[in-house]
Amino acid sequence: MTDFEESGRPVTLYVYDLTQGLARQFSRELLGIYLDAVYHTSVVIGNSEFYYGQGIQVSVPGQTHHGEPMETVFMGSTTLPDDTIMEYLESMKSIYSPEAYDLFMHNCNNFSNDFCMFLTGKNIPAHITSLPQDVLNTPFGHMLRSQIEEAMRPITTAPTVNPAMHISPPTHGAAQAGARSPVKVVKSMAQFEQVMDSAKNSSAVVFFTSATCPPCRVIYPVFEQKAKELDGKAIFVKVDVGEARDVGSIYSISATPTFMTFSKGEKIEEWKGAGKGELESNINMLMNITYPAHPHTKHNLPITFSMPMTAITYSKVPPLDKVRTKLGAIANNPAVSSMIRFLQERQSQGAREAPLPDLSVWAAYIQESTTSMEKGTLFPVVDIFRATLADTRVSGWIAEEHNHKTISALLHLVSDAPKAGAEPVPYALRLVTLQALCNLFSTPLAPVVLCTAPFTSMLIQAITSSLLDTAHVATRASASSLAFNLATYIQKQRSTQNQEVLEGAELVELFVGILEGVEREKEDAGGLKALLLAGLLVVYCVPQGAEVLDVIDTLGAGEVVKAKGRSEIGRRLKVGGLCEEIGRVLS
Repeated sequence: MTDFEESGRPVTLYVYDLTQGLARQFSRELLGIYLDAVYHTSVVIGNSEFYYGQGIQVSVPGQTHHGEPMETVFMGSTTLPDDTIMEYLESMKSIYSPEAYDLFMHNCNNFSNDFCMFLTGKNIPAHITSLPQDVLNTPFGHMLRSQIEEAMRPITTAPTVNPAMHISPPTHGAAQAGARSPVKVVKSMAQFEQVMDSAKNSSAVVFFTSATCPPCRVIYPVFEQKAKELDGKAIFVKVDVGEARDVGSIYSISATPTFMTFSKGEKIEEWKGAGKGELESNINMLMNITYPAHPHTKHNLPITFSMPMTAITYSKVPPLDKVRTKLGAIANNPAVSSMIRFLQERQSQGAREAPLPDLSVWAAYIQESTTSMEKGTLFPVVDIFRATLADTRVSGWIAEEHNHKTISALLHLVSDAPKAGAEPVPYALRLVTLQALCNLFSTPLAPVVLCTAPFTSMLIQAITSSLLDTAHVATRASASSLAFNLATYIQKQRSTQNQEVLEGAELVELFVGILEGVEREKEDAGGLKALLLAGLLVVYCVPQGAEVLDVIDTLGAGEVVKAKGRSEIGRRLKVGGLCEEIGRVLS
């Protein structure tokens, strides 16, 4: 992240007139109402202008096919890093797809509104978002809707012009390909040492090149492709010895291309030439040295890996009329009524037709309610919150909220140890809170937050304590789903980023709680399968010497799981094959 990012980057709304002034001249005559413009908007951060038309598009600011904006509106600042922003936009592609575009109901202004809400917590000006409905409320607007949309579609959904390669302003020494290039380009010894230090626990492949080297240009695409394939496992470094003379001198580079490989800081191999086979062979050898095959990988697990590995969410909307009745006067609170209306629109018309309300107001209401409202009354409020979190726009905003106060409030409901004389958490409230936590996994941004202190220990406590609820199958099932969602993230980071997201003691606590849940479960087949998969995923290919491996041996976890599958309960719940496979890995 650049220093500019850390201090906050301005977020600007670009406002265009799709009619180039014609709306001002003819709108009253054609529609009976005056229109200043037919608005198209986009959101500008750094060197990128984001807008919706042919899907989510990005161009150099001010260089789209819409020309110069008629107005720019400062929306605030964001400290979110580029990776987080791009991950959020990736999660929004299903809502803002090319096929979903509708000039009146689901357009660029809806996208800009959602994106600004995520970045700054603010809605774009209401006169922009309300314009389509204002037009449709006129007799001629309603009658001419199809003709207007047909005339505008070539403009609103045109291909991207002058695509932007990155968000952040380029800094000295940045890679030419932009912030998302998989290859690190260094131009000094200080930069080289910094990059190599970041690879001290993994591996690095260094490509020494020069501007006058034709073979270097031939082999570079292969080098860059390997960098993409091994992202997270190896750092690929490009050094132009004509610019970084000090690096070339220290490493005695006499010809280009020259390659070097390093494993955990130790030099492994050096060779010269642009042979593709030699490059790939030496990189494969580097991977085998740095990441020797884990004993877990020798097991054939066809049943296990045929199971769905996507996050389990609870998106069913409660009967909102009954919820209103149960809430009474609370339902008239603007924060609550706006979210009920959002759910109604989302349920009847789909996510793309449901504009986001002010999420900062809703988040503040949730935070205040969890501490001030009686537990019995709080249940329908949290149930509304659960349903809204199934929308990636809401879960993404909550995940990136400043100080994460709403996530903290949610976790406190189900993770705090009961105090003497305190009111226990009612079953219904615990259930919907666990399901709300599951729905946070609808965005890839939330697990990153949940796996940081102090939330990790709270999350594990919520899971393990809820698995002990012998009276309520649904509570255990929801806790099993939450354990599974957390486990899939742990496994993803381990396998793709070579990263352990939990400390040793936390991983042990989670695994022991899951294993105890497996032993205890007698009724719910779905919950038991989720727990079995969670137990495997949290330890699969864990680094040799990890504390949890000793715990697995001490507890005889493999035999415990096998015995579960062979028991009368295992046969009845049809988990025998799954238990045998997982038991072998844990033995």
